Amino acid sequence: MQNPYSEQISQLEQKIEENKSLINDPELGDLAKMEIEGLESQKKMLEDAAEDYIAQSSQDSETETDVSKSNAIIEIRGGAGGDEAKIWANDILRMYLRFFETMKMKVQYIDDLVIRVKGKARIGEETFYPYDLLKYDSGVHRVQRVPSTESQGRIHTSTASVAVLPEIKSNVIEVKDEDLEWQFIRAGGAGGQSVNKTSSAVRLTHKPTGIAVSSSQERKQVQNRQIALELLRAQLWEIEEEKKQAKLGNARKAIGRNMRAEKIRTYNFPQNRVTDHRINVSWHNLENILEGDISKVLKEVKENIEKEEIEE
Repeated sequence: MQNPYSEQISQLEQKIEENKSLINDPELGDLAKMEIEGLESQKKMLEDAAEDYIAQSSQDSETETDVSKSNAIIEIRGGAGGDEAKIWANDILRMYLRFFETMKMKVQYIDDLVIRVKGKARIGEETFYPYDLLKYDSGVHRVQRVPSTESQGRIHTSTASVAVLPEIKSNVIEVKDEDLEWQFIRAGGAGGQSVNKTSSAVRLTHKPTGIAVSSSQERKQVQNRQIALELLRAQLWEIEEEKKQAKLGNARKAIGRNMRAEKIRTYNFPQNRVTDHRINVSWHNLENILEGDISKVLKEVKENIEKEEIEE
């Protein structure tokens, strides 16, 4: 693989050697030392850039993708429960956002209740990438509580589905132009006049599968187009992964992927308890968990499910 920085690095090395020969010169020695220092700094910058280039080129040339180090796309939707389900979906989003803020991870809004998460989370002595940490939160999150609109104090049960997808490179999932149907609409809500007056929002439909995705948060249409394509690739990847698991005869079908119909966790307000039904573990600090204190939950779920998968 050709390194575009190699020639510049070689030239800097030559200049460094030339200046080293002048270090003992009584008139030019000090000037040569200063020059060497500056050249060494430039060389270090170019070497770092070269390493990044090689690493990126290596990743782009892969036919498979290592999603364990991927950013995550999180999509949340209200399920059964009417208005209370919509409120619950927003509560779930807020829980994640508070957690990401605590971990100093970066969040990008893609559409209503759809976000992209970047960075790393440090939990104890371990560091986790977004998708690897969050993938087991895919599924139905159920809440049992008395809604604020309930006048008789009855406990209601509502649900919200969470889908966690990895970012997928363009060379891993091929998307043909003729399979795409684009719609461009004016973005609503907050964002300033320039967002609302131009058709910057994008709705993309993949005709062979019927999958439809939207992106409306960026001011420029070209940015929303790119985000929509990334979201579509992630969902197509998810379908392909399910097909692979089916061929392997894995009845569990990769826990954490496309399990939107399965109840994975219950948040029980009357009992101040959060229970993950896959590992049969409960935590009795519901209020703190909804405030974003989910490090222990995420780590414990991940460890238990992966241990079970290895045993199987």
